Amino acid sequence: MRGAVLGLGMIGRHHARLLQSTPQVSFAGAVDPLGDVHGAVSDPALVFSSVADLLAAGPLDFAVVAVPTEEHLAAVREVTSAGASVLVEKPIAANAAEGRELITIVEAAGVRGAVGHVERCNPALIELRERINDGQLGELFLIATERVGPFPDRIRDVGVVKDLATHDLDLVRWLGGAPIASLSGQTQSRMGRPHEDLVLINGALTSGVNFSSIVDWLSPTKVRRTRVLGERGMLVADTLTADLTFYENGAVGSEWGATQSLRGVSEGDVTRYAIARREPLRVQLDRFLGLLGDSADPQVVTLAEGLETLASAEAVLESAASGKTVTPNAAGA
Repeated sequence: MRGAVLGLGMIGRHHARLLQSTPQVSFAGAVDPLGDVHGAVSDPALVFSSVADLLAAGPLDFAVVAVPTEEHLAAVREVTSAGASVLVEKPIAANAAEGRELITIVEAAGVRGAVGHVERCNPALIELRERINDGQLGELFLIATERVGPFPDRIRDVGVVKDLATHDLDLVRWLGGAPIASLSGQTQSRMGRPHEDLVLINGALTSGVNFSSIVDWLSPTKVRRTRVLGERGMLVADTLTADLTFYENGAVGSEWGATQSLRGVSEGDVTRYAIARREPLRVQLDRFLGLLGDSADPQVVTLAEGLETLASAEAVLESAASGKTVTPNAAGA
């Protein structure tokens, strides 16, 4: 299949690297009006200044859309009109209304589409979810995520909610296996930008599982941690190192009758799992190619799921502005 990447920025250059090293892909080129500033494309002749120039150079089976978020809709419209399927970097669009329009465009073109929520391809989170689904934790109580670190200079068009917290809003829904029923958010803007740079989110899934997320661009150290608590213990994933640790509930007796009825859990065995590690972006590309190859279970993030996550992000901003608990609404009714 002939595939291209639109945008050669911080994430687009890695997409270009993978497309050029994937045997089942014929690299059709990359589009960036600023050129290949990171040297990601081995053949300079395959760097184009516009999508029109790319399409004029030959047919296209798919494109990875890694342009700035506000340009997603126009880019998808242009490549799908030429019959190309799309893998769109998260968030799916600048806002939910554009996300719904994007889905309509893809469906009308009769092509395939997916959203690049690459955290679902992190080996520690894949293993964590499998263990949840196998019942290792029993009934789930809480999913808590922490995603903090210094401000990335690449950001210009969105705040921390749509850029980073969309990872977490997607993960809590995916790990918990149920949509977000309600949420509340609090934000701060400390860097003088028009967008927020810190957010605290609390909410519940339709299954009754609670979740919380802390996300900021203000911390002097980078942390990526997902904790899932259940009746039998806790699984903790460090997605920077792709480590997964299980903290099992202990059981200790008490001879003091007055405290026995108040006893909770105690510390039990701790197990750090050995996990096979593959680059998450490579896993995501393989899954997308599986979608294009009619795989029975490609495990991609669908366009509808991407829209649902974006609607949840907008609900966070709405809650922060109003001080009220909000129910996300991807349908836009």
